[in-house]
Amino acid sequence: MRARGFTLLEVLVALVIIGVALAASMRGAMSLTSTAEYSRDKLLALLTAENRLLELRLARERLEPGETILPCEQGGIAFTCAQAVKPTPNPFFRRVEVRVFRSDEAGNRQQLAELMTVLPTNQ
Repeated sequence: MRARGFTLLEVLVALVIIGVALAASMRGAMSLTSTAEYSRDKLLALLTAENRLLELRLARERLEPGETILPCEQGGIAFTCAQAVKPTPNPFFRRVEVRVFRSDEAGNRQQLAELMTVLPTNQ
């Protein structure tokens, strides 16, 4: 009578195949997680830039040409906003650009959003 069951070699091969499949699925899951985090950061940076432009529009302060760098926060994430006010051919309007950056642990800045609009000088 012949014994039934799997040999040790067959079991080891099956474990290796399962291990490779699990490693590949974990890599895919980690990729999806990092992509979702990056998309969230981009969305929050875009909202930050829109909010900054709306603040300028509603403040009705005189817009002087120049660049300002200020901290801004959205959704519990600390961003850095770079606001540049530039003249236009029409002296009654200014071009306003807002760029939003996020710094990582190594101190590298990554630009996540950039918006531009034209606002009256509010003289």
